[in-house]
Amino acid sequence: MPVLEQPTDVLRQFSHGDLDAFEALFRTHQSEVYGWIVRIVRDPAAAEDLTLETFWRIWKARARFDPRRSFGAWARRIASNVALDYLKHRARSAALPVEPRAETPPDPALTRETREKIQSAFRELPAKLQVAATLALIEEDPYDEIAEALGISVNGVKSRVFRAVRMLRKKLTRMGIEP
Repeated sequence: MPVLEQPTDVLRQFSHGDLDAFEALFRTHQSEVYGWIVRIVRDPAAAEDLTLETFWRIWKARARFDPRRSFGAWARRIASNVALDYLKHRARSAALPVEPRAETPPDPALTRETREKIQSAFRELPAKLQVAATLALIEEDPYDEIAEALGISVNGVKSRVFRAVRMLRKKLTRMGIEP
């Protein structure tokens, strides 16, 4: 993910409550934050709302931001927490989300029913495992980037992905699908 950083004076002004500086940061980082969130929640409409929630939280937390640090990394971490909260609280019976990636056609060997079972099993994972697995296995993001965004160690990411895969295998086996 490209890191778009602002001059330190804009970051300092933002941290002191300057609305113009915040608007500049919003314009610069909005698409990056949206892209990060949609990759986690897999629902473009929800990602739009969550992007606004992220920037609302960024504004409320502005006094805690250190202008010498990366705004993009800080925003990604807040966005990750917003997306995680969403995944924890969304209804389990929600309709299947629209897949944001259309460049790879679905595997014809997988029946619609099998895909739905896999998606269902994936949605049943605990939110923390679901986020780590989505970013690592589906989005193929580097573990160090995931760790920074989630505020955990690289080994923590590896552990969550391992646990997610193990849980998915068990769920799919119970559903009659051999992973």
